[in-house]
Amino acid sequence: MHESLDHKSTSPQLYPLIEPFDKRMIDAGEGHSLYVEQSGNPNGQPVVVLHGGPGGGSSPAMRRFFNPKHYRIILFDQRGCGRSRPFASVDNNTTWHLVGDIETIRKQLGIDRWIVFGGSWGATLSLVYAITHPSRAEFITLRGVFLGRQSELDWFYGGGAGAFWPEAWRGFLQPIPTEEHHDMIAAYHRRLFGEDQKAAAECAQIWTAWENALASIDSTGKLYAPHSSFSRAFARLENHYFQNKLFLNTDGFILSEIAAISQIPGAIVQGRFDMICPPASAYELSEKWGRAALRMVPYSGHALSEPRIAAELVSVMDELVG
Repeated sequence: MHESLDHKSTSPQLYPLIEPFDKRMIDAGEGHSLYVEQSGNPNGQPVVVLHGGPGGGSSPAMRRFFNPKHYRIILFDQRGCGRSRPFASVDNNTTWHLVGDIETIRKQLGIDRWIVFGGSWGATLSLVYAITHPSRAEFITLRGVFLGRQSELDWFYGGGAGAFWPEAWRGFLQPIPTEEHHDMIAAYHRRLFGEDQKAAAECAQIWTAWENALASIDSTGKLYAPHSSFSRAFARLENHYFQNKLFLNTDGFILSEIAAISQIPGAIVQGRFDMICPPASAYELSEKWGRAALRMVPYSGHALSEPRIAAELVSVMDELVG
């Protein structure tokens, strides 16, 4: 199903920021400890929020898409990022480890079924989790769809997006010799995980800045990265996953296994001008899934913080309240 939003959204504003009623560290095994928090209504409808990246971490703003009187909001930092430990670690850190972590959290919190909410890499992980555990997902809300295919990686790291942002792309190419430009993910991997710590830190900043530069519809294309510790975790984890093809069994794993979630309803919120995760993937997913309404949001890019994207996500979650 496709719904084109060709008008300025009149959806509700974000909910006020509320403090968690529960914060804890959960032992995920294999040396990893996960930061998990709950906010909203302790007896409400549970929704688990899967952040982007890999390596992005959760943030307090992610609580604001849900009516706190209705929802029991569960946020956590995936392995290696945010407040989870060890920080920036890629050891025992794959898509399948994360799927297992989601189940560990669900069981420890005593939840039978929940809504799964994720954007960008969080959308990828939401779909893989639901395909693997379809009886646990009662609804799936996605934003900025990334299906984890090589064609999508080629778009963003092979020059596709760079054709629209040549000045930012040139900055991304800058630390890599010309003879390595044919595989930028591998080139950055050699440096992010190499022995030269100065080069690793520089490449982490530029890797992170390249994605940040294209996230918003209002971007100027300027390369800017947050503080170095965030960039280190973000770049290492994201590159680790992309270098390993997201650890999925086949290149088109999600669409090939989509029948597993054919009975689960969902919503797909997609920015029309998303430069990081182009709308073609969201469209193809909605065509094959069947039970997910595609809400194509005009004048919007990739970022969760974009006003029209945020408003549409709030609208989706409010509609589920009834």
